Amino acid sequence: MLLEKERELVVEYGKKMSADRLCTGTSGNISIYVPERGLMAISPSGIGYFDTRPEDVVVTDLDARIVEGTRKPSSEWALHTLFYKNKPHIRAVVHTHSMYCATFAVLGQPLRAVHYAIADAGAAEVPCTPYFPFGTLELAQSAVETAGAGDAVLLGNHGLVACGKDIAGAYSLAQNMEYVAELQYRALCIGKPNVLSQEAMADVMERFRSYGQPHGGKTGY
Repeated sequence: MLLEKERELVVEYGKKMSADRLCTGTSGNISIYVPERGLMAISPSGIGYFDTRPEDVVVTDLDARIVEGTRKPSSEWALHTLFYKNKPHIRAVVHTHSMYCATFAVLGQPLRAVHYAIADAGAAEVPCTPYFPFGTLELAQSAVETAGAGDAVLLGNHGLVACGKDIAGAYSLAQNMEYVAELQYRALCIGKPNVLSQEAMADVMERFRSYGQPHGGKTGY
């Protein structure tokens, strides 16, 4: 079976995404890219995460041609392939419909630096795209353009996309952005959040470069 390890990881993280309530039902999707082979393992369309088996995960190239698999790939395949084509450093994409990120996506508002953890996205703000129908090339193109140099973006009236150097990193980023979104929401319920300055965030991002153990992934701060 092609990309067996990657397919198993897609299944594992799909279950985590559902259990952690970053998605409901069959919403959201996950992929892992192996550049040495030019292939991507992506979750199948419309199958519950706890019902998905490794053989249900679809292997395609970055032009969405199915290389192995009997299932239909996620309807958001273009969202994944365009990020891989435009961000050479990433190896995994996690797309969620988590409650607080989706709330700001519905408002068409960005996530701001209400907490320094937002720097995990490689930017001081996570912007939001205009609304485009799900599964469209227009949505994928807008997501990549709006994200800019950052590794996370809100999709207008939709959800969140998080990218990472591996699946653990992409998933951790999705979790951290939901944490920031909840803090922003709760702070706005009380008053006006104190948004960190560009200078403060530049300092945080520099500090993040040496955070954690050598060669280890970071999951919190």
